[in-house]
Amino acid sequence: VQDAASGQDPRSRQDEESQRCWKEEICRILGEIQAPLSPLLLRLCHWLLPKLLTRLFLSVQLHWGQLEMVLRAARTPEVPLVFLCSHQSQVDGLLLSFVLLSQGIGLPRVTVGAWPSPFLRSLLQRLGGIFLPSGMAQTLSNNDEGLPGAVLDAYIQEVLQSRQPLILFLEEPLASLQLADPARCWLLRVLRALRDGAVPDVLIVPVGIAYDVAP
Repeated sequence: VQDAASGQDPRSRQDEESQRCWKEEICRILGEIQAPLSPLLLRLCHWLLPKLLTRLFLSVQLHWGQLEMVLRAARTPEVPLVFLCSHQSQVDGLLLSFVLLSQGIGLPRVTVGAWPSPFLRSLLQRLGGIFLPSGMAQTLSNNDEGLPGAVLDAYIQEVLQSRQPLILFLEEPLASLQLADPARCWLLRVLRALRDGAVPDVLIVPVGIAYDVAP
């Protein structure tokens, strides 16, 4: 992150004012990516979500053999779990987060697509949702990701090092079955963390969610 900041302003290593400005910009970018988790909202959501699910679905079925494999993998020391998921509905993230949390795997960080409402974005961030910073939208096909890319790299490295489960959705709901540009961006961060030695390894867990009728 420091290299990215100094690369944009050669004086930033010597100029205290520039250093302060870059720190503020880094904090702003980080605030776009995530927000502190809210224990109150998490408890409320954990109480409300089963009631919501019973209204949306007749049943939720899990493959217990595969779940046991995930539970064993979660006990692997110093190796984080990254869930690569198909994306059928906007409730996928909530549903998968609830399953992981209820099974003792932990609250995951969930990549979320663009939400037009700032209120919804803030709410999802406090429940574990993470977003691409605004500066990344114009650089998905550009090698020069600048400071937003450097902050995102550092953030994903921190998530993986702390062994928080990470959920990446590979496509957008109701879109064609191809890897979405945001998914490429998130996957690149995981690969860079491995390449740079931030974590010794990553356990990839493919996840498929299917509905009789998508909500």
